[in-house]
Formats: sequence, C-alpha cells, structure tokens
Amino acid sequence: MSDNTKSDRPGLHRGRVLRVEWLSPHMARVVLGGEGLKEFSAGRYTDHYVKLVFPLEGVRYPEPFDIAAIRRDFPRDQWPRTRTYTVRRWDPDAGELSVDFVHHGDRGLAGPWAATVKPGEEIHLIGPGGGYAPRAEADWHLLAGDESALPAIGAALEALPTGAVAKAFIEVSGPEEEQEIQTRADAEITWLHRGERQIGDALREAVSGFDFPAGTVHGFVHGEAHTVKGLRHHLRLERGLTRDQLSISGYWRRGADEDGWQSTKSEWNRDVEDAPAA
Repeated sequence: MSDNTKSDRPGLHRGRVLRVEWLSPHMARVVLGGEGLKEFSAGRYTDHYVKLVFPLEGVRYPEPFDIAAIRRDFPRDQWPRTRTYTVRRWDPDAGELSVDFVHHGDRGLAGPWAATVKPGEEIHLIGPGGGYAPRAEADWHLLAGDESALPAIGAALEALPTGAVAKAFIEVSGPEEEQEIQTRADAEITWLHRGERQIGDALREAVSGFDFPAGTVHGFVHGEAHTVKGLRHHLRLERGLTRDQLSISGYWRRGADEDGWQSTKSEWNRDVEDAPAA
C-alpha cells in the first residue's frame, strides 16, 4: 500500500442531510452539512473515508452522543453499527460533505438508508481517515476498482493536474451505471460492464491485458477482496511493481457484510502484504 501509514482522525461529527442526488440507478449521493461539521476537515488524500454511525433500534444512547462512552459502558451487542464510506467531495467553503452509496434494494444498512433519508435528518460520523493521493512524481497513474472504489477513483481523477497521465478501469453492472467524471489530466477511463459475469472478472482481465506505458506507475486498486488479491498478485509478481507503488486493499468481500469483513480484514491484509513478490 503506497503512503503506507493510514491517517485516522478520530473526531466524532454530526452531519445534517441537505439533499440526495441519484447519480445512476444504483448510486445515490448524500450531501451533508450543518454546524456539526464545523470541525470536519479533509483534502489531503483522495481516499479519505468516514465511518457512518447507525444506532440500533430500541437502544437509548446518552446525550450528547458519545461513541467512546457507549463502547465503554454498553455491551458490544448494543453498540451502534458503523459503515465505512469514501469522502467523494468535501467543500470547506460551503461546509458540504458528499458521500456516494451503492444501493441494491433493501440489502445492507447504509444503502437503504441513503435511498430513503430525507433532508433535515442527521447522522453521526467518525473521521476522516485516509492514506492515498496520486503522486506528482509518477509518470502515469493506474486506477482500478468496482463500484465501491468509484468515489475514490473519481476523487483521484479530479485531483490530478493538467499534464498528468492516467488510465482508469472501472467495473460496473452495466452502461446505465457510468458516471461523468471531470478531470484536467490526460486520462483514459474504461468502463467495464459486468452483466451476468462474476464481479471482478472483467476488471482482472482488463488490467491483466493492459499494455503498460513506459515510466513509473503509481497505482490505486481497490474493491472486492478476492478480485483485489488476484490483481495484487498480478501487479507485484508479474508486473514487478513494488509495494510502495501501490495502494491496494479490499473494500468489501463477497458473502460478508461489513461487520464480518472488518473482523477478518487485518488478517487478509497481512496475507496480501506477506505474499512473496518479485
């Protein structure tokens, strides 16, 4: 993982929903604002993330809301659930925080919330953390991921300056899920339509078959864990990229919700990082 040290800001913030924008049939953008974000700050990294806090129904929490006190005084099965999401955009002048959510019906926790939340409702969030931004000294940038990585890839492309060279591979379910991404860079964006195929197959094939340009690459490869593990093997062993050239991690894993994935992610990361490389 490039820029290996992940920076975590443990502050608890409260966002008020200002509006919800549907970017595609299965991706909603929730824009948060309000006085509860006055201490929020982001912008150093393009993969900044926050942990959204979802209280459990039927559990009364102390006011003012204090996540540290809850984790100290309440049994674990009464702790609020948290879900990790990329900061798609932070506008400090307007005090607006944009977070994009993949929505697939009633499945999950955060997606259904984003699809039904109304302006004026509030949510607590922890963060931001982060650890990746495109390096100015790289000759070109490789960005690859599925829908879960699309917000971070979009933020990276928007952050690249004029003259930067980038190749982005983004796997989505179909053409209706493509988004317009503005960038000043010399960027080629390839949208990969999954259709009925297993998630990640099209992404692995595209990256593996890509003829890399000359020069030093800085890569960002995130998404489903099994896919990312295979791409890590390809990029490190077959392409000869060093650990320092890559920000690579699983955002989620097939067959597991975030609670299950997070409970095993540190072990998965160790396995990935400890795997032999060229």
